[in-house]
Amino acid sequence: MKKSVVIVESPAKAKTINKFLGRGFSVKASVGHIMDLPKSKLGVDIENNFEPEYVTIKGKAKVITELKKACKDADDIYLAPDPDREGEAIAQHIRMALTPKSGKTNKTFYRVLFNEITESAIKEAIKNPTEVDEHKVEAQQARRVLDRLVGYQVSPILWDKVRRGLSAGRVQSVAVRLISEREEAINAFNPKEYWSITAEFNGFSAKLAKKDNKKIEVKNEKEATEITKAVTGSPFDITKIEKKERKRNPLPPFITSKLQQEASRKLSYSAKKTMMVAQQLYEGVEMASEGSVGLITYIRTDSPRVSKEAVTAVRKHIKEKYGDEYLPTKPNAYKGKKKAQDAHEAIRPTYLKYTPEEIKSHLSRDQHRLYDLIWKRFVASQMKPAILDQTRAEFTVKKYLFTANGSIIKFPGFTAVYEEGKDDVTEGGDEKGILPPLKEGESFNAEKIVPLQHFTQPPPRFTEATLVKELEERGIGRPSTYASIISTIQDREYVTKEERRLFPTELGILVTGLLVTSFPTILDAEFTAHLEDELDRVEEGTLDWTKLMKEFYGPFKESLAKAKEEMKNLKATEETTDLKCEKCKSPMVIKWGRRGKFLACSGYPECKSTSDFTKDENGKITRVEAKTETDEKCPNCNSPMVIKTGRFGRFLACSSYPECKTTKSYSTGIPCEEEGCSGKLVERKTKKGRTFFGCSKYPDCKYATWKLPEDKDKKED
Repeated sequence: MKKSVVIVESPAKAKTINKFLGRGFSVKASVGHIMDLPKSKLGVDIENNFEPEYVTIKGKAKVITELKKACKDADDIYLAPDPDREGEAIAQHIRMALTPKSGKTNKTFYRVLFNEITESAIKEAIKNPTEVDEHKVEAQQARRVLDRLVGYQVSPILWDKVRRGLSAGRVQSVAVRLISEREEAINAFNPKEYWSITAEFNGFSAKLAKKDNKKIEVKNEKEATEITKAVTGSPFDITKIEKKERKRNPLPPFITSKLQQEASRKLSYSAKKTMMVAQQLYEGVEMASEGSVGLITYIRTDSPRVSKEAVTAVRKHIKEKYGDEYLPTKPNAYKGKKKAQDAHEAIRPTYLKYTPEEIKSHLSRDQHRLYDLIWKRFVASQMKPAILDQTRAEFTVKKYLFTANGSIIKFPGFTAVYEEGKDDVTEGGDEKGILPPLKEGESFNAEKIVPLQHFTQPPPRFTEATLVKELEERGIGRPSTYASIISTIQDREYVTKEERRLFPTELGILVTGLLVTSFPTILDAEFTAHLEDELDRVEEGTLDWTKLMKEFYGPFKESLAKAKEEMKNLKATEETTDLKCEKCKSPMVIKWGRRGKFLACSGYPECKSTSDFTKDENGKITRVEAKTETDEKCPNCNSPMVIKTGRFGRFLACSSYPECKTTKSYSTGIPCEEEGCSGKLVERKTKKGRTFFGCSKYPDCKYATWKLPEDKDKKED
């Protein structure tokens, strides 16, 4: 009897697949990559067509030995890593490791691909094997070499000019630039005052829209007061009513980027956590007597395509659970982006019989919440649109026009199952309230006229969800890279996450500025997107990977030489202060460190005294105690939180840093004064160093004040 070995990436996946294959098959795991470029050197022969030097990854020699032992008596070896570029490279490296140096072997290697870990999908893949896709391997290799050239040749310049341990990355540095430029836009933003005027009636309201039939902008309190006086006590006549039916179509099932965005919005998961939990659901979860079951399809995809079998199954489920009125006559079809690879299906449940409710006891809380999201999005994608009745009423009072908007859900459609979360809430959206029956010619007297001051808002800081969206729209990175990009820029301390918002650190802004000056092309978002397109061409077989490398490396080499000579040397830069060292009385100077600027004794290395500091808008420098322990515990590791000072003022950081990098806004504990808001006031600083207090619920609540109000709760106690 023939003996066959199937090699996958993870032990969990091996366990799930093993139960589907009969006698004669053995399923083993490579535990990810087994080969990579060496960590100790560049590992790329630039003069010899950028030939990479692959070495066995530390700790993987034992894995290779075990694979060789398992395959010793096998006739056929099925290479079954993930169906993407990384998986293709792993398959190639496994084949290399299992092939004698002579190149002669009596074993037959096959490549098998599957998008879901189900019995039918696995058996179909084994039945119809293919070859390792050399173009995919070359595309992965080109990306790896590009990243190595940038990382290993730019980073040492930063070590020399700024601080040892810093890193630069071909894609990560562009992501930091986007975050830094957003911060610059926020700091440069000049808020403009404007006023809204609302007429409140019994059960509904209308907002001022026009004056003399032209759009009106109320710019200050004086204008608002004049208009309020003019319309107070006058009848509001309904001069026009518009009614129309509007459809809201369901969204397609998840692709990788959309899953990361939605899990961030609805579950507060980081992109990294989303992919980790999704991988568990894909590889297999123990289901009591049924053993390990793969619950969702492959998680790295940019195509909304779904198999005919899955569509048939979900339509049957919708009919049985919700009835014919929720089922479209024809299946809903979705088109992917122009550059979508379409190699894999969308992310969906593999078995509709496993509803989130029925298998909740078999899943961890994180697994259940993500599975519930994927399940509901998929089911909703094949349902009818929601139908809303919308009404818009125009009220004329003297020369002013007020409008009221309302909508009623006439038919819930897909919203009976699922509604998408939202990113940043902006002012001026359509009101969702329900209007009473209204007729043209009717007149109403307003119960009160409410003028309200507003200020235009700067663009919001990125969340992980909106950063993924931005990267996706700009064509930077690919579905498999978003999570690692966002994780890396935080690990490198170029970016911090506070109240789910991404802030560039002072170090991140500094390094970005240096890199943009010295490597403008590499830090250009359009160029980075162009490289992604070129890598796609390599995968398609329409571009030779060495040609891509040569076109990239010529200009890059020139930039490297220029940067070594011209990049500003911050190590040699010290800013003198009037402060004296508390230990030796030597002058204190401002230096650059891992967390940004800090005060250091000029008597170093004899005296190693350091301190944090603040600088006010007049340039006055004040020494700040580096750490002040609080009673608050870290939500991740339960260590005490300490008060630290950064670019945006005081913040709470875990005392177990660097093992735990959790940070939180420094809360005053005083409730926000905005009516109906449950937030607390947190301390912030302006670009010029002036302290103000804003709501912790920003951007949902935009309350801010220069002066800290009294804590009414404490006062009442």
